Amino acid sequence: MSRPQCTSCHYPLKACLCASIKPMQVTTELIVLQDPSEVNHAKNSVRLMQLVIADTQVFVGETAADFTALRDYLAQADKPIYLVYPSDKSELASQRSFKEDAILLLLDGTWRKAYKLLQLNPWLQAFPALHLDLDSASNYTIRKASRSDSLSTLEASAMMLKAINPQQDVTPLTDALAALVEQRLASMPSDVRARYQAK
Repeated sequence: MSRPQCTSCHYPLKACLCASIKPMQVTTELIVLQDPSEVNHAKNSVRLMQLVIADTQVFVGETAADFTALRDYLAQADKPIYLVYPSDKSELASQRSFKEDAILLLLDGTWRKAYKLLQLNPWLQAFPALHLDLDSASNYTIRKASRSDSLSTLEASAMMLKAINPQQDVTPLTDALAALVEQRLASMPSDVRARYQAK
């Protein structure tokens, strides 16, 4: 039997985050290409992004055929489009000047899944790639990551929005993530919680 869910945030009632959600509007368009394995993941940060920034678009899939609708949409867009993904060819976001109405493409999944998405969708390489200057570890301590520079999709979005407009207040995003992390930690047995907090 499934646990009853909050009709607003769609998290289980015992883990409802509505009190921590402060909607915000941004000029930048956030589009997430999400690996199917992330859709129902309890620790998925994209769900939080959509609660805070309602205009966030999410396209679920793996292959180019799965993203046909997205590709058609981007082909008709009259805005600059950037792929947020670190590579040998990517530029540091903080050293680039942006228009606030840019479109940001974000890959949502583990490092392995995100890399697979990129390999299965070579059309993404037509867009200039950007990476972030990470001066601190991710605050998304409830998910294990294989790399020290790993960020949740929500964190990457918040940092990109700040890079585009340094005056942008991104605390609604970071506060929502902090609330999720706190809630998840509180629900863990003390010995398990200690392992995460020791990171």
